[in-house]
Amino acid sequence: MHKNSSIRTNSNSTLTRRRLSIRTGRSAGIAAVALFATVAATVATAQGAIGTPAPPQHNGPTTQHVEYFTGAGTHPRHTTVPAPKPLSRSEKAAIASDGDVTPIVQNGPVDKKLDVVFIGDGYTASQQEDFHDDVRAKWAKITAVEPYASYTGLFNVWAVDAVSNESGVSGDPTKDVVRDTALDSAFFCDGTERLLCVDTGKVESYASKAPAGDLVVVLSNSTKYGGAGYNDVSSQVGYDGIATASSDNDQSDQIAVHETGHSLGKLADEYDYGQSGTYTGPEPAQANLTTLSADQMTAQQKKWYRWIGQQSPDGGTVGAYEGGGYYQYGLNRPTENSIMRTLGREFNLPGREAMIAGFYRYASVLTSPVATDRALTRKDRIRVTAPPSAKVKWYVDGHETKSSRGRTTVTPRALGVPADGRTHTVTVKATDRTDAVRDPSLRKLLFGSLKWRVVS
Repeated sequence: MHKNSSIRTNSNSTLTRRRLSIRTGRSAGIAAVALFATVAATVATAQGAIGTPAPPQHNGPTTQHVEYFTGAGTHPRHTTVPAPKPLSRSEKAAIASDGDVTPIVQNGPVDKKLDVVFIGDGYTASQQEDFHDDVRAKWAKITAVEPYASYTGLFNVWAVDAVSNESGVSGDPTKDVVRDTALDSAFFCDGTERLLCVDTGKVESYASKAPAGDLVVVLSNSTKYGGAGYNDVSSQVGYDGIATASSDNDQSDQIAVHETGHSLGKLADEYDYGQSGTYTGPEPAQANLTTLSADQMTAQQKKWYRWIGQQSPDGGTVGAYEGGGYYQYGLNRPTENSIMRTLGREFNLPGREAMIAGFYRYASVLTSPVATDRALTRKDRIRVTAPPSAKVKWYVDGHETKSSRGRTTVTPRALGVPADGRTHTVTVKATDRTDAVRDPSLRKLLFGSLKWRVVS
């Protein structure tokens, strides 16, 4: 059932007081780069290759590929659904006048952080603060999962208001229920009860209102279990997919976590369809699938060989377990049952490594609110932020001030910048020393530095 507006409402004065409006008028220089729910391995072709099917050659696709989840603790499934019609002039006008943006979590500038955009559906004008509360609650559950839990400081979170005429979601609780909502959220999509579809064209328009977006999640106002991952959405904004989830279901956050395994970690699904089938194609590009055995990986130093034999957070030992990428045979996965196979699980060690690398493809290990393009004095305070696993070092004119190791707030004077009337350079460097990343090529992403001119 959806949340009734008579149960959870806020006065208009409170709504106005608590909301920070960041309207649609974005400068052309702000590029929203959003990458979410791109399933790295989709239903295999008849030739045995793993990859996303090529889009139709006519004007616009007639269907969209989606990943859905029949229940908590189950393997996902794939299907296709009809693509939405292009937005009408009246729909475009309605969206243009809607879509206030509220910052939920602010950890730094959008070009230095991984920006997550939540869009609400099935929330009336008086329920937008309810939506913001739901975003906070859902984000708290997502970031309770590793490696999110260790890297919460790398993210910004934005809530985009989409005002619906009616509260709730179509198909909740039964198929015959229809509600007038901003994004047309609906269960029983294409006849599948737990498949929660949206109008992806409308999502595109609302997502473009955020300052930036690297992940896009639609929260639909419902307690019913359900969600979806759109795999092949074509976006002018820049993201490659959309995830949907029920706002008030305790398990729906796992859908979003699984989908980010595809988009951020570039991970493949580790499940099969339970049908006999043998993969005969080339070695998959994804980090968590291989045609090799554990011994072959070790001998050839391929894929997750650095983790073989280690105890994994999802349970058991890292090795080569047959079945994955939708095939029962011919492909191996790192562990028996990670979140890329079954919802409610943890990322395995290779998956966790890939996720951290994914975070750093969008976010910087080191950020500061102090502008680096202006000169500082010896008395100015410099503050930086870095993950707890990062080692911070400070330098004056290229020489490290060892007494300041690990500090995140300093002044040039305390670092030893002399009062000699000359211009000096203060540099800070940070390296994430996490044990969760072993691949040297990925570790290159775990470094950052900043520098300032100091006029003494």
